[in-house]
Amino acid sequence: MPIDWFSPAQCVGYVAFVLGVSSFLQTDDRRFKLFMAGECFAYIVHFALLGNHTAVASSTVSLVRSVLALRTRSVWIALAVVAVNIGLGMALARQPSDWLPLGASCLGTLALFLLQGVAMRLVMLLGTCLWIANNVISGSIGGTALEVVIAAVNLVTIARMIRQGTASAA
Repeated sequence: MPIDWFSPAQCVGYVAFVLGVSSFLQTDDRRFKLFMAGECFAYIVHFALLGNHTAVASSTVSLVRSVLALRTRSVWIALAVVAVNIGLGMALARQPSDWLPLGASCLGTLALFLLQGVAMRLVMLLGTCLWIANNVISGSIGGTALEVVIAAVNLVTIARMIRQGTASAA
């Protein structure tokens, strides 16, 4: 089936693209999380329009997670969010690829709550790889472009942070 590059679903994916790239350009962890929350909201709408229910669930949990991570670094809240993702997977996953966005969300949760600076961004990079696979399978043009660019931007930001000596900055 041909993909409509300018369908409402794809246009919202492009908005997620801009917000996601903006997020990973940030060297300040708080600004990173704020932009990520915006990206997650756009992803919710994007994947709902594409009919990918596990990605909608994962993005919703990721939005809540990003907002919570702005307020707390509680291990218990991080574990609760991971448990919610696993529960969603048990309820919604119908095929192995349905676990990709949920796994990415679990990695992102652990990174946002338990890590800082470069370490946080490296774990987020692993999650990005899972999102790339999910988006290719889902037929998400904007989402795939977003995650590929995010991977590149994240690597550049990690290099900048290491050069600036902010690898473990709070």
